[in-house]
Amino acid sequence: MISPGEKAYAFSKASGIIGKSFVGRRIPALYPVSRLAELDQLVFGQLSRELPERELLPDLERRFSARSVDAVSAVLKSFRKPPAALILLLRAYEYSDLKTALALIAENETAIDEISGKPVYTHLGRFGTVNFNAWPDAGAMLAGTDYVFILEKLGKNQDGGMSMETMQTMVSSLDCHYYSRLMESLLCLEKKDRLAAEKITAEEIALRNCVWALRLRRYYGMKKEEVREHLVVIGKGNEFCADAVAALGFSLDDYGEWEKWKRVQFLNPDSSRWQADPRYFQNAAADYLYRLAFRGFRSSLSFIDKVFCFIKLKQFEEDLLTSCAEGLGLGMTSKDVFNMQEAAP
Repeated sequence: MISPGEKAYAFSKASGIIGKSFVGRRIPALYPVSRLAELDQLVFGQLSRELPERELLPDLERRFSARSVDAVSAVLKSFRKPPAALILLLRAYEYSDLKTALALIAENETAIDEISGKPVYTHLGRFGTVNFNAWPDAGAMLAGTDYVFILEKLGKNQDGGMSMETMQTMVSSLDCHYYSRLMESLLCLEKKDRLAAEKITAEEIALRNCVWALRLRRYYGMKKEEVREHLVVIGKGNEFCADAVAALGFSLDDYGEWEKWKRVQFLNPDSSRWQADPRYFQNAAADYLYRLAFRGFRSSLSFIDKVFCFIKLKQFEEDLLTSCAEGLGLGMTSKDVFNMQEAAP
């Protein structure tokens, strides 16, 4: 049972952090930025670093993740026992890092971090479960965690490289595991405490399936039945993949076939040489989910919903800052990056 004092302290801390974050009215502060060093100074102030731009970009991306995790952890530590759903939101970083670390093992690739000799990962402190320091021993990495099931997916590929199909199977298996556990943890809460969180999660899974289906068809030429095998399915139902499945028969080059689709508003606009663009759809979906989280944080009556939306907002902010940094690294301005990402869901 979460005490009133824990709730008040955690929400006060979350509100203070959001007030200083680059969301809502503070997003335009990023528009004038034209160099990575300026972005570093704007976000980190006196903690900014003087590094060459080629070194500053990956350094910034790591610090953006650490900054987001530190903010979320600070709020979660307000509870004696944080709700499982909120911890799982933070562990989205662990799932993502695990995919990279396992892929490096299966493909016989060298580690990313030349100094440590280990894959780069986001430290979650007491909320982390994977022993990334045991890399490349997958068994030791995953011992005692919820992820041991994935070792069967890797199988022989740990020694002989991983095919693209095996890679995609591993990714979809981890995604199914993550979202299944997240939905289960939300459904353990009283309905009044999870209205916003449940809606955002359901929409995120459905839209993730749509993006994944578009990517697999556009970039890998997968057929209908092949794509279905890589969608996130929770339990025995198909409610979270129904929208993606409904569009599997549509031509990727004929907008007319998509006009009555439920998710048509996320597609790139019709044109004389139209082709379904997964990147446009993903950006539009991200903007829509951000708006749901922002509205939930400001208007929800449920304390858990508010903290859930707070975590989502910090993760969206991190994605935004990372996109800005990557654009600046390519010689664009932050405003150029925003213009490219603008979509009207």
